[in-house]
Parts: sequence; C-alpha cells; structure tokens
Amino acid sequence: MNVEKAIRTAVDTGEVIFGERETLRAVRNNEVKLVIMAENCPPDLERDLKHFARLCDVSVYEFSGTGVELGSVCGKPFIISMLGVVKAGDSDILELCGK
Repeated sequence: MNVEKAIRTAVDTGEVIFGERETLRAVRNNEVKLVIMAENCPPDLERDLKHFARLCDVSVYEFSGTGVELGSVCGKPFIISMLGVVKAGDSDILELCGK
C-alpha cells in the first residue's frame, strides 16, 4: 500500500480531523478509527495520544516523515503533527489498522 496516496485520498474523499487538540478530543470521544502521527510529534503529545488511543481502542500509525511532510501529503500549507481518520472515503487507509 502506498501510505502517502492513501492519506491524500482519505483527505480528499473521506472525513479527516487535523490538529493536535481536535484529534485528541476525537480520540477521547471515540470518533476516529485511526490516528496518523508525524515522526517528530512532541514526546508529551505522543504519550497522551497513545494513552487515550489504548483506552479507547483506536489505532495509531506513525508516519515516516515530519509534520511538514505530512502537511504536504495532505495538500495543506502548514505543519500537521497528527490527524484522525473519521471516514476513509475511497481510501484503503484503514488497512493500516486492520479495520
């Protein structure tokens, strides 16, 4: 699977939440199926995300690139440290978590 293409397709055709606060809130409310996190996500944020994801049974995928690269993949002109996939749309992104 081409992860970058799957992320872009999910952004274009599905429902995706961008940003740290919004994604963590969505995880706590069990609104997302998968969270994609940049490899340079701050350690405290990564710790919080993994804690809540474990409690709420949400899969976390570590993107092998920085927040700048993740933003570029999503077609956004800003840094994205994490995003949550609510609906995959035409993407096969949920295969990353086996759902």
